[in-house]
Amino acid sequence: MPDEKAPRNKTIDTTLESGKRFLERCVFEADTSDYNNIIDKTVNGDMFTVCPSLPDGFADLIIADPPYNLTKDFNGAVFSKRKESEYEKYTESWLSLMPRLLREGGSIYVCCDWRTSLTVGRILGKYFTLQNRITWQREKGRGAGSNWKNGMEDIWFATKGGGHTFNLDAVKIRRRVLAPYKEGGKPKDWVRTKNGAFRDTCPSNFWDDMTVPFWSMPENTAHPTQKPEKLIAKIMLASSNAGDTVFDPFLGSGTTSVVAKKLGRHYLGIESNPLYCVWAEQRIDAAESDKRIQGYSNGVFWARNEKYEPELP
Repeated sequence: MPDEKAPRNKTIDTTLESGKRFLERCVFEADTSDYNNIIDKTVNGDMFTVCPSLPDGFADLIIADPPYNLTKDFNGAVFSKRKESEYEKYTESWLSLMPRLLREGGSIYVCCDWRTSLTVGRILGKYFTLQNRITWQREKGRGAGSNWKNGMEDIWFATKGGGHTFNLDAVKIRRRVLAPYKEGGKPKDWVRTKNGAFRDTCPSNFWDDMTVPFWSMPENTAHPTQKPEKLIAKIMLASSNAGDTVFDPFLGSGTTSVVAKKLGRHYLGIESNPLYCVWAEQRIDAAESDKRIQGYSNGVFWARNEKYEPELP
């Protein structure tokens, strides 16, 4: 019998047995060639088997978080660290499946760590047009006695063809202004509220406003490499529009699909582990009634650990 959780512990760790009704909502490997059968679904299957049967150009945006080149236990399915050349072959094997699935003008984002970043960027550039490399601060990580603590991860951004979507105003960050500057006696590019002065700033390719999910956050699951909803929301708002279809070939515990649901996008996610499919569908079900994304509200991203969420006039 699992240990009883503390009252504030919101971690989703539903068992396969008790989550059977969520698994029954999933689509399995067969019959995935018809868009109407896969839209807004979780496919429980192997992405190498499923992707060749998916329709051409169905995705407006692809967000991929493949296993990094680390030994990691994903609920009994162990991904073992490989030689660099073997990891390159693995990366090529799945990335080569993506161009057919992404429409012209679509975007793709691929998550990686510092060791795999150069490999991912090089191979991604063979199939798409590289646009940028984002580095985000995890704010977590174990210290190292003889090295620097690893607190960063990368995300490569690339596009297919021209005319890609990028909604700059949708991803500006609201930051506190410490030295408010006035011009003609009036605030310049900032506004004053009862909680202080704030400015909406253009985002760079360094994101230091993320909080990795932890046990008291409703989005947290027992998945070992879960990404923050806020992280995926930034990507999705910038590089897709309402009604677009977002595809995640390594869905994990469902963050991409959940965020798509909350932001009015269609989605498709592939996940080989049935337990993670349960957690994904459980979160998608909850998103029907709760559209909140921590760190994002009223159409604005907030700096990490900002105490207030002031209403601007």
